[in-house]
Amino acid sequence: MTRNITFAVDDEILQKVRVLAAHRRTSVNALVRDYLKSLVGKDSEMDEARAKLLKLAEERAGDMGTKSWKREDLYDR
Repeated sequence: MTRNITFAVDDEILQKVRVLAAHRRTSVNALVRDYLKSLVGKDSEMDEARAKLLKLAEERAGDMGTKSWKREDLYDR
């Protein structure tokens, strides 16, 4: 289902957006719709990447090995 929304925009901005839309051979409505879709897409991509990273962190336990040095050894010269 498609819904209509109403929002306020400065006259100067609207005029510039109309010119931009005309240059791209599209409408202001299409520009706004495409921009909103891209915002949602970027959030979805970040959510997916975050979920993959958390899953990887859970699956792969880091192995630091055994400690073979003493603190004092680090400061010997």
